[in-house]
Amino acid sequence: MRATINQKLVETGERERLKELLRTRLIECGWRDQLKTHCKEIVQNKGLEHITVDDLVAEITPKGRALVPDNVKKELLQRIRTFLAQQSNI
Repeated sequence: MRATINQKLVETGERERLKELLRTRLIECGWRDQLKTHCKEIVQNKGLEHITVDDLVAEITPKGRALVPDNVKKELLQRIRTFLAQQSNI
């Protein structure tokens, strides 16, 4: 079922629209700046020569997810529900 939904999202272009909406909302609420600051702190604490991109991603992912505001999550979920309601053949 998940694969079918994802396929419909891709086929209709809705997936890209949702990604752009999410990107815009995260920038508007300051999420991007908060995460950028957090990344800089991690690199400063560990030292640039002692951290890889994979290490950085692993360390910031939980905080990044936690910092997404509830209203942004709710808006995205509502858009997905609306899309699914319009797709009667899924």
